Amino acid sequence: MRIGIVHSLPLAVEALRRMLGLGGRHEVLWCASNGREALEQARVVRPDVILMDLRMPVMNGVEATRRIMTEAPCPILIITGSVSAHVAEVFEAMGAGALDVVSTPALLENPEHAGAALLAKLETMSRLVESNRGEGGGSPVPASTGPERRVPRRLIAIGSSAGGPAALAAILGALPGGLRAAIVVVQHVDARYAPPLAVWLAGQTSLPVHGVQGGEAPQEGEVLIAVKEGHLVMCENERLLYREEKASRVHTPSVDLFFESVARHWSGEACGLILTGMGRDGAAGLLALRNAGARTLAQDAATSAVYGMPRAAAESGAAAEILPLEKIAPALERWCSRTSAAPPPKS
Repeated sequence: MRIGIVHSLPLAVEALRRMLGLGGRHEVLWCASNGREALEQARVVRPDVILMDLRMPVMNGVEATRRIMTEAPCPILIITGSVSAHVAEVFEAMGAGALDVVSTPALLENPEHAGAALLAKLETMSRLVESNRGEGGGSPVPASTGPERRVPRRLIAIGSSAGGPAALAAILGALPGGLRAAIVVVQHVDARYAPPLAVWLAGQTSLPVHGVQGGEAPQEGEVLIAVKEGHLVMCENERLLYREEKASRVHTPSVDLFFESVARHWSGEACGLILTGMGRDGAAGLLALRNAGARTLAQDAATSAVYGMPRAAAESGAAAEILPLEKIAPALERWCSRTSAAPPPKS
């Protein structure tokens, strides 16, 4: 892949150059010492991926990410020395459209060893870039219009990727405490950085937010978020577990796998929601939810940091409603407040 490096330390830039040169799979197109230089470079020569530091002079990584995703959009991977020390900035950058985050490789270590995590992350992003290039518009697939399931227990299943943290914070922050539904979130983020995301989101809402450890059942009025390695799925007993990663999946955790498991095993009412993100993950799962009688929503293009996943959900006929970010929480609250009929008898 063609890479742009944005870092204020010349030593770090040189170390990243050496690491990216291992194996001959990546080409460094340009380097920038601050966000403004990166924006100017990206306008002229757009790389496949930008490696973006957070703390830089002139223009920091958060603002640079925001400007690049608006003026010259391309995948951005945040690199930082300490995610825990820069939690707010990391998730603000991801809210602006960065795809993921990785720790800055240790400069004094052997390049092959120090850059292993970075190169693995780039391999995943390479698969995503290629799959995104191959996307076609296609014709919408009609969804089932079967009878609506009307049972008292409600679950809101949310999938998000690039731009997701900010969108999630906006939605969860606008929902009232004591919401009459459980919420489960699958956000594309490295498992090492998912627990800090859960902590950060807990500070943005009056709803309790917990990372799924495995074995929990969704509870009304609580938010659960995937925080471990593997794919989060719902089992027949309506408890949440992690499955081992499948190499064929671009993303771990997979929104498609989670949504499909909810469509199969959740016995109450369900609402599926696809938020901002690159790629197509979640579209097939959202269609499965719609065909199972669930309400299905997707964020609109104007308010999405990256209009990939919501677009795929809209074009496939999976999303019955397309809403701007500010209207999603009110729509969810109205859905949670409506009166339901008694659940149908099980055969």
